[in-house]
Amino acid sequence: MPAELNLSNLKPAQERKARKRVGRGLGSGKGRYSGRGIKGQKSRAGSHAMRAGFEGGQMPLAMRTVKLRGNTSADAMPIGPFRTVVQSVNVRDLERFDAGAEVTPESLKEKGLIRSIRRDVKLLGSGDLTKKLTITVHAASSTAREKVEAAGGTLTVLREPKPRKPKNLKRRPEGRTERPAGKADAEDND
Repeated sequence: MPAELNLSNLKPAQERKARKRVGRGLGSGKGRYSGRGIKGQKSRAGSHAMRAGFEGGQMPLAMRTVKLRGNTSADAMPIGPFRTVVQSVNVRDLERFDAGAEVTPESLKEKGLIRSIRRDVKLLGSGDLTKKLTITVHAASSTAREKVEAAGGTLTVLREPKPRKPKNLKRRPEGRTERPAGKADAEDND
């Protein structure tokens, strides 16, 4: 640092770089097309507004590729306030418990089979169960229920499943073969 600070020895902390002055003649090195190349969308004013992944109206790569379906897909489960998220535990995982033990979401958390007791737990039927257990979970598959009862245990479901509505409500009642009265009467009058 100089001994005396005055206007003759003042310098900026970082060197300043002069801005690029384009379109100032061929001798400047940035004349004619100003570094934008020849014609095309990117040479026009406002071309910086193209969003990432935009391909000029062509179907973008992200939309052309196959999608991997998962729990965020509309096909898999509803997205929104009515979305259901459960933690699944298989029957084979319950072999860690001693015979006659009581299996609850809290005990499953202690054994490391689920992450949180705030989310519902569903018992699935993969594997075999050889011990008599008293199980309390939020939901269970029919296979899991059969395997627990076959082993001599009991299964208590905290939330009973809602009855499913029939998909097609416009089906004709069973055994009805005659046509409606209005159409038959109209044909007889002709």
